[in-house]
Amino acid sequence: MGTLFTEFLYRPLFNLTVFLYNVLPGNDFGLAIIVLTSLIRVLFFPLSIKTIKSQKAMSKLNPKMKEIKEKHKDNPTAQSAAILQLYKDNKISPLSGCLPLLIQIPILIALYQAFMAGFKPENFNLLYGFIENPGAVNGTSLGFINITSKMPILAVLAGMAQFVQSWQANNQNQNSGINKEMAALNKQMLYFFPIMIIIIGWNLPAGLVLYWITTTVFSILEQLYIKRKDTDQE
Repeated sequence: MGTLFTEFLYRPLFNLTVFLYNVLPGNDFGLAIIVLTSLIRVLFFPLSIKTIKSQKAMSKLNPKMKEIKEKHKDNPTAQSAAILQLYKDNKISPLSGCLPLLIQIPILIALYQAFMAGFKPENFNLLYGFIENPGAVNGTSLGFINITSKMPILAVLAGMAQFVQSWQANNQNQNSGINKEMAALNKQMLYFFPIMIIIIGWNLPAGLVLYWITTTVFSILEQLYIKRKDTDQE
């Protein structure tokens, strides 16, 4: 399984990263990270949109789900059947929001590992014959970022981006009938998750924090797109 992951995900993404590093102006590894992360997120855009839509559709059913659970609280079999019928009546699959995410996770992990490998010249033996070996990676990105070193300001920016993304998602869920327990959890995560991102990012190389900022910004744009589409349909 490890060999399949390496040959079909990690190695191709590593080669793409080095290829972009070779062809982009200034041999900028940080820019290569931003460009490749953006390309991957654009490729997964339809799947991400499907996941967000499915989650919103499921949230809208929360009031009816609560009624069913209350009505059949002493009969788990009837409760399960009623919930399945509710999904069927609304043409919603409980797995439709999970599958796109499950498909993306191994690719995003491989992308992350490819960026880490790029900091180490000994990994260049994984390059295909038609990809030029740069010998070593230029550690300066965008003229002022040392991608191989810690950069606290980027960690703070990553935390801020995560806060915006969490606030945006929380705001969109407020009127979707979400239960009180989930609403309270979302409110806690609104502050906890960005702080956790800052703490983790504080000790990571700046290049990996650039990756996180880029993918978070894409999540924000996806949510804005969904909100705009919903507004146009009303």
